[in-house]
Amino acid sequence: MTEEKTTPAEAQEVEATGHFITAGLAGKDVEVVPGGAWRQSTMRKLRAGDIDGFMEDVLSPDSYEVYLELDPTNDEIGEFANAAGEASGEQMGKSSGPSASSRRTRRK
Repeated sequence: MTEEKTTPAEAQEVEATGHFITAGLAGKDVEVVPGGAWRQSTMRKLRAGDIDGFMEDVLSPDSYEVYLELDPTNDEIGEFANAAGEASGEQMGKSSGPSASSRRTRRK
């Protein structure tokens, strides 16, 4: 299971042409939309726990059928999301959040 890494510029080109990249899911290669092209509505499905809806949005139709047949675990879905992000040149990990201000505020 070899996953090709792409640069962010290559990922944008893939997005623009409507192509898919390859990522591993539970031991199978599937075609997925590059992470940078995932719609906010798709991300809301993921955050709401609608994994089937999320996967339907990000996988090619044939790969979605593979996903349904595989019935992957939550851990495998997490690994897939990270693999898809890496393959598309995106960081899919958690955001570090805003940094603390370096300026101290004066107490009154």
